[in-house]
Amino acid sequence: MLLGLELSRFMELIRGRHNLEPAHRGCAVTIGAFDGVHLGHQSVLTHLTEEAAKRGVPTTVVIFEPLPREYLRPLEAPPRITTLRDKWPLLEACGVDRVLCLPFNERLRQLSAREFVEKVFVEGLGVQYLAFGDDFRFGNRREGDLEYVRALADEFGYAVAPTPTCEVGGERVSSTRIRKALGQADFEAATGLLGRPFEMSGRVQHGQKLGRQLDTPTANIALHRIRSPLQGVYVVNISGAGMREVAGVANVGVKPTSGSSLEATLEAHVLEGSPDLYGQRLTVRFVHKLRDEKKFPSLDALKAQIAADKANARAWLRNRG
Repeated sequence: MLLGLELSRFMELIRGRHNLEPAHRGCAVTIGAFDGVHLGHQSVLTHLTEEAAKRGVPTTVVIFEPLPREYLRPLEAPPRITTLRDKWPLLEACGVDRVLCLPFNERLRQLSAREFVEKVFVEGLGVQYLAFGDDFRFGNRREGDLEYVRALADEFGYAVAPTPTCEVGGERVSSTRIRKALGQADFEAATGLLGRPFEMSGRVQHGQKLGRQLDTPTANIALHRIRSPLQGVYVVNISGAGMREVAGVANVGVKPTSGSSLEATLEAHVLEGSPDLYGQRLTVRFVHKLRDEKKFPSLDALKAQIAADKANARAWLRNRG
């Protein structure tokens, strides 16, 4: 589990194949979205680290930015559990030595499965061991899979094995399962699948200053994603800017009353005090859902609901003890 793990090592980020150097060749590799870096991913990375240690080589995780489904169908792609910025310390905590982040664009999309194996795994990384998911596909016609890379193993001189499966409650841990738990505001289930509480983080930016007019100043945090796995108003714990798990209320959504935006944003309000948070990086941990986001007929109606939200949050926190 990642919960409470201290980072004490350095992980290298390689942005694109053009930044690969001869020193990056010779490694144990796995590939995937790693959205959430959940218990299943952590099991894969533990396995990869063990295999790398047997061979005396570093580990390399290959990821994509944007994710392929975001590039191909941005409005239909599943909402991200973690952004690249949030994914970074999670991978580092799992002992990963290097991350190769490939920009998913038309050029990469057009590579055949064999070209991908040759250019990325063999020529670029000099792969010695490949841990490959049984549900992962690659190549311009998605012809690349576990059996495909197995068939090329002797030709290119690498070992390959399927990634281990991790189950919780008799079901496979997956990003899809976590998104479902988050959509149902089942944060206990999400924590059990992630191996840590669900959080969002980002830097506070200037917004419309509407919160002060509503007697509820908020920290506006861009989520850098079109869709969010959460939608609504929540009781949260806020950390950062000298605060540690301070109680608050947060809205995640498109702000339909004050003018809807395409991208979801996070607005967090500290229940006690009014600290100046502009420019600070905050982490928001979600603990309880109060209601869905909705459009109100007027700002006065919104102001009244926000006051009720804060009262309901305080009541929930008191009852929780």
